[in-house]
Amino acid sequence: MYYFIRIFKYIKPYTIYAVLNIIANILSVLFSLISLTMVIPFLGVLFGTQEKIYNPPPLSINATSIKENFYALISKMIDKEGEIEALMFICLLVLVSFFLRNIFRYAALYFLVPIRNGIVYDLRTELHKKIISLSLPFFTEKRKGDISARLTSDLVEIEWSIMSSLEMIFKDPLTILIYLGTLIFISPQLTLLVVFLFPITGILIAIIGKSLKQSSQKGQKKMGDILSLVDENISGLRIIKGFNAEKYINKLFEKESLKYKNIMNSLLRKKDLSSPMSEFLSTIVMVIIMWFGGKLVLGETSNISAEEFIGYILIFSQIIPPAKSLTSSFYHIQKGSASAERICEILDSKNNIPELSNAKKIVKINSEIKFKDVCFSYEKKRILNNINFSIKKGSMIAIVGASGSGKSTIADLLARFYDVNDGEILIDKQNIKNLKKDALRDLFGIVSQESILFNDSIYNNIKLGKLTATKEEIAKAAKIANAHDFIMKTDSGYQTKIGERGNKLSGGEKQRISIARAILKNPQILILDEATSSLDTKSEKLIQSALEKLMKNRTSLVIAHRLSTIQNANEIIVIHNGEIVEKGNHKSLIEQNRYYKKLYEAQSFS
Repeated sequence: MYYFIRIFKYIKPYTIYAVLNIIANILSVLFSLISLTMVIPFLGVLFGTQEKIYNPPPLSINATSIKENFYALISKMIDKEGEIEALMFICLLVLVSFFLRNIFRYAALYFLVPIRNGIVYDLRTELHKKIISLSLPFFTEKRKGDISARLTSDLVEIEWSIMSSLEMIFKDPLTILIYLGTLIFISPQLTLLVVFLFPITGILIAIIGKSLKQSSQKGQKKMGDILSLVDENISGLRIIKGFNAEKYINKLFEKESLKYKNIMNSLLRKKDLSSPMSEFLSTIVMVIIMWFGGKLVLGETSNISAEEFIGYILIFSQIIPPAKSLTSSFYHIQKGSASAERICEILDSKNNIPELSNAKKIVKINSEIKFKDVCFSYEKKRILNNINFSIKKGSMIAIVGASGSGKSTIADLLARFYDVNDGEILIDKQNIKNLKKDALRDLFGIVSQESILFNDSIYNNIKLGKLTATKEEIAKAAKIANAHDFIMKTDSGYQTKIGERGNKLSGGEKQRISIARAILKNPQILILDEATSSLDTKSEKLIQSALEKLMKNRTSLVIAHRLSTIQNANEIIVIHNGEIVEKGNHKSLIEQNRYYKKLYEAQSFS
């Protein structure tokens, strides 16, 4: 319940709607009560037992005063107009009361809508902001599908829970209290029995509700697993079909889906038990009331008339629906609490790449970038060990080595996607941990092996490099990246939609758009992470030409797979098993006849 209360705090901006909802609910209940209490004088007139009052007390906001003045009005009407007219008056009063009751009932729901949707909107927005702000290590520990489930199915569950809880808080208790106050006025003895019996039913309902939350947590987690599986299967469809693994993959999915089905069967059975159980328990209470009330009416010293007792039973029967609704709301809240806990887990997640409160802003690089005794481990596995090298302003440093040697990790540490465990990375003698993250990353332009593009137009994908760029600047960047010509051949030019992850484009086209994006940013420091390793020869030449234009007179860190692309680097650093084993230019490293020469000869031979 703690997590649900936390989510419920999001109602604060919608306080005015909550107040209007409460007012509308109060008026709805009051007009409902008026229509129900009319049964007592109606029966009194019908059976000729209506007590006539001719000298009522002065009218005031008092139940006795209102009752006696109303009975005086009925008495006067019976004497003057007759009993039929009195009955007609009561029926018209009931009709008007029900009409006003339903007007205010709709008004209550009308004011509830912006609260319900507003809370979910605020939650979804804050959750997305939090997810975007978290560091990359967080996403290596969480499956994408599980995060998607929290933004979708968990929020839907909370939406329904909010709806139930708002009704429970603003309407149902209010209804029960007003009806209960009326019952006390009619017969304190019977109402004392009601107040004693209802908490017993509440305890039984709470026991089932606790187990419902546990089942709901399992269900939401399993839905996250299923969404992850769907995402992986769609991403790996070529492999699934290429290896004829469709039956195997389907069996895996069916297995997970069956687990979810079984969890949901258990959950929904518990949930569906709430309504019949609460109705049966309420009926038990009602039968007890009928028995004791009947005895009071039939007793010689009864202080409650037959028509008042029938009115009492009728009003009491109207407590049962909100009591049932209260029970259902409790079950919804238990389910919603499980989802709220999963959402709060994300909102409470700490960023593993913290920023100091007094972090400095950096605008440009003046002299050099320096890696000083840098060590980095991930999940207790040492990735880099005692890395030392410098990148002078305007120079090009290339890092080479076998797959898994730690090359890309160096680039990730420089952009502060991860933090070093030991040692430090300095820009102009300032530790990057002491710099503002957004200012630091403003210095970089990154082109990676995998082109990260979005399901949008070519224009908007390039524009991400500089959001204030003009059309002319975007076209100029595309021309430098050798992308303009192929863009103009597409159906809608720069406004062509490129599909999810840019899958409507070839690998070379995607990479040239990525380079155009980096060119548009005009970064001071360029990071190229195996930018041409997955391309064919023709595409590689076009992209290499674009990269050379981009790197001209710019500080560059190039992680290279194809050694032919980095022979002109000012310095080449060779990484092996997370350590630097060689440094030098292309010519000196060939002369050393060690790791670099073996890598170069292996590529030349292939």
